[in-house]
Amino acid sequence: QVHLADSGGGLAQPGGSLRLSCAVSGLDVSRAAMSWFRQAPGQEREFVAAVFRPGHSTNYADSVRGRFTISRDDAKNTVYLQMNDLKFEDTAVYYCNAQDSHDYDYWGQGTQVLVFS
Repeated sequence: QVHLADSGGGLAQPGGSLRLSCAVSGLDVSRAAMSWFRQAPGQEREFVAAVFRPGHSTNYADSVRGRFTISRDDAKNTVYLQMNDLKFEDTAVYYCNAQDSHDYDYWGQGTQVLVFS
């Protein structure tokens, strides 16, 4: 059974940083396309960043490019999202996503990020 455990959310001030983690069991992250999405109140879930198999090629939403970094630790079977220079508009629930070789999607439970001054 595949399980994604999101963690690392919390409170931050504008310009601050947070690091989200997604610990995966039941699926080899090095063989999956791993992504982060987010959903702000009253809005649809949107793509944030992805790291692809094989290798570590990445893709980012324009709104976070240059501020966020997605990475994958194959030994720990964990994916991270380093978020720097946070802005008010980054406030959302962040969800980890894994897409396996059959293009089946798995989701984490979400972790809340709140940027406030």
